[in-house]
Amino acid sequence: MALPDMDTSVGHSFGLEFDGVVIKQINEVSGLKMEQDVIELKQNTADGKYVIKKLPGRPKAGEVTLTRGLTSDDGFEKWIKASRFGQMANARKGGAIIVFDYEGKAIKRYTFVNAWPKSLEIGSLKAGDTSVLTEKLVITYEEMHVA
Repeated sequence: MALPDMDTSVGHSFGLEFDGVVIKQINEVSGLKMEQDVIELKQNTADGKYVIKKLPGRPKAGEVTLTRGLTSDDGFEKWIKASRFGQMANARKGGAIIVFDYEGKAIKRYTFVNAWPKSLEIGSLKAGDTSVLTEKLVITYEEMHVA
């Protein structure tokens, strides 16, 4: 019987999917995090000892930051404009960060519920600079699921 493949993934190939469209031109994703509150239960045991138990609480909402090279694609700008003008029915979306293997197959999916853009930041404009101009989009979400 063969041993299961225990190779770990390399984080070089990933993409963003919103409304069924996959964008692979993302340079960096940071802040992917699932977190929940911790409830402390302070009580005395049957023999009178004081103990503190930690219990899982409510899940917390989160934020993720996406960085990509600046292009003529105005998808990020349209999305943040909807949230800035209170059009939350258009701004709240479901989507996912997808991690791909070497063959381009999806191996992990971080799915967001009710995600919307919080901020859009354009990289520094410097005369004579030869570095790539980037834009950073911070997305806030209510829930994240891993599949």
